[in-house]
Order: sequence, then C-alpha cells, then structure tokens
Amino acid sequence: MAFRLWASKTSSYLRISVPHRGFASVAKDLKYADSHEWVKVDGTSATIGITDHAQDHLGDIVYVELPEVGAAVKQGSSFGAVESVKATSDINSPVSGKIIDVNAELSSSPGLVNGSPYNDGWIIKVELSDAGEVSNLMDADKYSKFCEEEDSSH
Repeated sequence: MAFRLWASKTSSYLRISVPHRGFASVAKDLKYADSHEWVKVDGTSATIGITDHAQDHLGDIVYVELPEVGAAVKQGSSFGAVESVKATSDINSPVSGKIIDVNAELSSSPGLVNGSPYNDGWIIKVELSDAGEVSNLMDADKYSKFCEEEDSSH
C-alpha cells in the first residue's frame, strides 16, 4: 500500500503540463538507469518502470511482456519488453532481486505506461538482494542531463 499512498501524493506533482514535446518529466525522488528505467526504493523492496523519456521515444505502447512473480532479476539484465507502434525494446532491471509483484493491469491496458509512467504504469516490484546497487544509479538531475545529451547526439 505504501506505493499507492506515494502515488496519490505525487500524482498531482507529476502531471506537469508540458508543451508538446518539451523535455520529458523526471520525478525527483526516483533513481534512474542509463537504459531509461526508474526505481523507487521503499525499505527492502523496489518498484520499477520505464521513464517518461523512454515511453516518449517509443511512442504508443501496445504490449508489455511481463515476467513471472518469483523470478530473479539482475542489475542491468533484461526481464521483459515493451512493444510500441515503432519498436520493441527490452526492459532492464536497475537493481537485483526477486520479483514479488507484476503490474497485471498492463496486460489489458499497456497504454498506462504512456499515460502514467511513474504511477499507474509501473511494471514490477522487486525484493532487493543488494540495496547498495541503488548508489550506482543516477538521480533526477543527472538523468535529465543524460537525456539532454543523448537527444542532442542523435
């Protein structure tokens, strides 16, 4: 329930109206991988999804390949995929651990990833095996700069 409480508190803060399409929104209290996944750590568990930047580049998401609850994930390794009208992209785990929950809503509503990447569009929850791995990830400011540099190099 902690995630839902967090989501309701921050949903109004995340729905910043941006002119179509300025820079994608980056939530301040999350950590980010250079493969464009976010993680929110809550004690020994972590919620994982893809970033606003990633969903924006992918376009309309039509399918999310979800892993099984109980499967192990490793930092930097793929655990699933998102398929959009433009491309299919692997989803990599920003942390290592065991999957304790998957967002089954995405099976029937994959567009949640587009409409609410940091809240309703979360993908998996993981029991962390090494909380120290989080320190290898970028904070919001570093991730914003990373995205700007990546976009300007294309």
